[in-house]
Amino acid sequence: MNINTIVEELTEKMDNGIGHFKNVLEGLRTGKASPNLVQDVMVDAYGSKMKLRDIANINTPDARTINVQPYDKTVMKEIEKAIMVSGIGITPINDGQMIRLPMPELSEERRKDMVKMVNTSAEEHKVEMRNIRRDGNDFTKKSQKAGEITEDDLKLYLDDIQELTNAKIKEIEGLASAKETELMTV
Repeated sequence: MNINTIVEELTEKMDNGIGHFKNVLEGLRTGKASPNLVQDVMVDAYGSKMKLRDIANINTPDARTINVQPYDKTVMKEIEKAIMVSGIGITPINDGQMIRLPMPELSEERRKDMVKMVNTSAEEHKVEMRNIRRDGNDFTKKSQKAGEITEDDLKLYLDDIQELTNAKIKEIEGLASAKETELMTV
């Protein structure tokens, strides 16, 4: 880290954390078919763990179905097994050529469970933002003790870091709220 670019570096780290949170939210099922739901499922294929998107074509022919077409038919059983144990709550249908994933309606109980998952993940990501803030504050304080910046500059940097953290936490809360609304809409 560099004291002159500390806020920019922290912004980049926080943006990466928010990007990860968005990916987590995309992977939550809302009743609509989306390749994002299964593309990161890890499959035991060719002697190692591989992401489903790397070994199969994933598409959505309609709003209620995901089709998984493996590039190599010999891994269909492994793909089917990986989807079953992934916890996404969809039973795959293997027709020998491709795997179909019909999207069942979400029950009220499942919707509430998913909202809890969203809130838990949001809280984890807010903690991540606070940890990044702490690291930035520590670095800034060390820079002041080393004589690189004045006490007035320290106060300005700490204020900027806090403002950045507040904005990023508010962004996470907005994303979580939007996903909660989407999940609870029948």
